[in-house]
Amino acid sequence: MSMKRTNVYADPEDLAIIKEAAKRRGISEAEIIRQGIHLAAMANRVWDEPLFSRTFEGPGRTPTKAEVRDTVADAVSRGTDSGTAE
Repeated sequence: MSMKRTNVYADPEDLAIIKEAAKRRGISEAEIIRQGIHLAAMANRVWDEPLFSRTFEGPGRTPTKAEVRDTVADAVSRGTDSGTAE
């Protein structure tokens, strides 16, 4: 992978934490900083497609705990009755 050099200003306390983490993990400080840059890039990326591109029919509200429990119990019961459950 080709990399490009850049300079940034960082809080001395953050750098001290990175230094300790690098020593503890046995990797370079630069590797930890690269991981942080990658996480920041992914967190701010604008995706071409929405995360949820499909819609599902439902009551238009969040189901209650009892409704979720009953739905799961019904599905497990149907799976057991048909011999598909393990």
